[in-house]
Amino acid sequence: MGVSDGGLSGIADLNVTQPDARQNDDAAPTSRRYYVEETRRRPMPGRRRPIESVPLMSRHVLTVHRHAARRLLVLATSVTAFWACSKADGDSATSDSSAASASADSADAARPALALPVSAEEASDADLVLRVTTTGQVRSDAVVKLKAEVPGTVARVLVRPGQQVTQGQELVRFDAYPFELAVREAAARSDEAEQRFLESYVPESLVTGQGPTPEQRRALMNKAGLTGARLQLERAKFEQDRAVIRSPVAGTVDAIDVAVGEKIGAGQPLLTVVDTRNLRIEAQVLEHDLPLIRVGGEAVVSSAATGGRSLPGRIEAVLPLVDSVTRAGRALVRVRNDGALRPGMYADVSLEAARLRNRRLVPAKAVIERDGRPLVFVVRDGRAQWTYILPGRSNGSFTEVLPDSVTGEIPVKAGDPVIIEGHLTLTHDAPVRVRTPDA
Repeated sequence: MGVSDGGLSGIADLNVTQPDARQNDDAAPTSRRYYVEETRRRPMPGRRRPIESVPLMSRHVLTVHRHAARRLLVLATSVTAFWACSKADGDSATSDSSAASASADSADAARPALALPVSAEEASDADLVLRVTTTGQVRSDAVVKLKAEVPGTVARVLVRPGQQVTQGQELVRFDAYPFELAVREAAARSDEAEQRFLESYVPESLVTGQGPTPEQRRALMNKAGLTGARLQLERAKFEQDRAVIRSPVAGTVDAIDVAVGEKIGAGQPLLTVVDTRNLRIEAQVLEHDLPLIRVGGEAVVSSAATGGRSLPGRIEAVLPLVDSVTRAGRALVRVRNDGALRPGMYADVSLEAARLRNRRLVPAKAVIERDGRPLVFVVRDGRAQWTYILPGRSNGSFTEVLPDSVTGEIPVKAGDPVIIEGHLTLTHDAPVRVRTPDA
């Protein structure tokens, strides 16, 4: 196919060539490809090329190029607009992020640091009591095993095991009727004896007008049996009173050994009452510690039953004998029980051995070490400031603070609040908030 009209010489000639008709054996026989070669010529001045004179293949190719160019123009415009919008959004986001970061930095700078909750106690000037620590067994001052003083039948048991009782409170009652009969019988015999006694001297006294002398009166009473009858009446009343068993001490009922309706003989066990308030502790003290303790010294008692609380006491006595096997003596510690201790328990006992007068003391649990140096945290203006100290002797509860070896001054003042809880991970000058005991 070629261009046949010379009037189109000003337009690019289109030479259509056909590729080699030789095909591979496995290619499709209808596969034909055409190549359009365009040769541009300089158009002649003053002449215009009518579009309809362009051959069909050339017009098709030009239409394809125009559509492609239009699509490319639209695509380029879209990409440019998208890039411009993205840049504007990016700039806006960057500015917003910068503003937010600056605002956050200023807020962080303005926000106060978090104050950590801690517990503190004040340093004080007091006596440091050095102690001997040992163990002992709790014993009651009164473990009363009540027994029947008179025979009888149990009518009522008025208490139960574990019940608190007061001194003089009724515990058990016997059947009262036999005792009432015994009293009336003894009273009747006493009346008979008194009648015989009167008959022995009244008639003669009426005649002579003189009564018997004291010796004669005593002899007549014995002869009439009045003295014996009166003693029998007194015994009957005594046994009647002993038919009601009362508690001799204030305490707790431990065991009841009788039941209602049971016949009891004299001397048979009835029940046990234990005084749980007035307790003593027999503390074992090694022989080399015995010279350090003294009667009247302070004692501190603690046990698993007290829940970490300590009970104050006094050294009541230091017993003279030393066990030849354990090489330990015994010290009796008097303690006022609040209901936590019970007879038979074992307790830890701290006995006063020496007293160092007027020392600067801090709680022992306030002292920690940093880099091998002991220190305490002192709260000043809401800040925990560590203060290096030179510790002296300690009794487990308090530690003595000695003067600095260079300045000669004690770095902790009396009344300074030192942290005892929450200070193991604190740093110097950390903000803290001291908890109140109720918090």
